[in-house]
Amino acid sequence: MTAVFSHGRLRLYLLKLLDDGPKHGYELIRLLEERFLGLYAPSAGTIYPRLQRLEAEGLVSHTAGGGRKTYSITEAGRGELRQRADELTVLEADIAASVADLATLAGQERGAASGATRDLKRQVNGATRQTRRTRWEPPTPQARPASSGGPDADPLDEFDKRLSAFAAEVGRLARARPFSDTQLRTAARLLDGTLDGLRRLLR
Repeated sequence: MTAVFSHGRLRLYLLKLLDDGPKHGYELIRLLEERFLGLYAPSAGTIYPRLQRLEAEGLVSHTAGGGRKTYSITEAGRGELRQRADELTVLEADIAASVADLATLAGQERGAASGATRDLKRQVNGATRQTRRTRWEPPTPQARPASSGGPDADPLDEFDKRLSAFAAEVGRLARARPFSDTQLRTAARLLDGTLDGLRRLLR
């Protein structure tokens, strides 16, 4: 749970959200995720026990239907909101500051991941160039084994195609979603190991 909701402040914010209208648990989770621009979302294990405690204290009630509970604030809950209006104002300001901090941190992490992705691409391109430089020619055309491309296919052309496809696929995977620096460094080490293996094979 994000630090802005420490010391029981989440229950106050849940009352605030329910004061806008009845909601079931996953609606509350979604609204909180939207409030934090998708950078934080409480788990069901965080929300539902608090709703149960609020209900036990008479601050919310629920109705059941369609296999889910819909929670509504009670008059006692509205009374607590009125009593803690100043605290809610401070909480809203703290949430806005927390969202700004999280957005800045996420931007920094994306920048670091982008740099690590560029490093990974350089590793792939370097491996491709190095492997092509170490290509070998068999003594005679007759000595070349047949490739999967057919009896007349040039195995070096086949090798080039597979190497290009490999580089393209690694690049696609690196761009598919954000990766941590650790994941990208591990992937780069795997590429280094593959290149070393090819060097040993083609010597």
